[in-house]
Amino acid sequence: MDALLPRPRAEIAPGAVHLPGWLGLDEQRELVAACRGWSGYRHTRLPNGGVMSVKSVCLGWHWYPYGYSRTTGEGKPVLPFPDWLGDLGRRALAAAYGEPSEAYAPDIALVNFYDATAKMGLHQDKDERSLEPVVSFSLGNACVFRFGNTETRGRPYTDVELRSGDVFVFGGPSRLAYHGVPKTVPGTADPALGLDGRLNITLRVSGL
Repeated sequence: MDALLPRPRAEIAPGAVHLPGWLGLDEQRELVAACRGWSGYRHTRLPNGGVMSVKSVCLGWHWYPYGYSRTTGEGKPVLPFPDWLGDLGRRALAAAYGEPSEAYAPDIALVNFYDATAKMGLHQDKDERSLEPVVSFSLGNACVFRFGNTETRGRPYTDVELRSGDVFVFGGPSRLAYHGVPKTVPGTADPALGLDGRLNITLRVSGL
């Protein structure tokens, strides 16, 4: 999906930074291959009985509404969080904030797969005990990423187009902002990536 206009780094809100095209095609391919190697993708059931439309797998800690566990819903050990993914997160954080990030030590990765109809409602990432920044990598189809405020799911919010290779970081005053994905755009992934759908890898620090 070629850009018709330049897509520069943008600060969407204080502490919330969009890095368009930060991952090269080779790095994207490596991430897609890693995602395919992680087993256990499933649709998460919510306390109200609803089922999330994305399929997810967790590394490091298993997320469930509204907390974390060392075992999956089936009682299996959680897949380990790889060191190389933490290194990638530190590089992205440094690029977003323009300062060293050696102290950033994510120990959770939530990997979400979106098919053509999957969405993500507006929510806060507040199940962690740490308020260190969240680092998010996009792969495959483009999406509309809705980034809101810290008080309500309603306006004001900003819609950002996230494409394959984009990174979005949010911390500081925006760490608990509501955010979601109201729409993906099927058919927008680079065919060379070999991915039909959208993958999102979100890194967090548990504080556990």
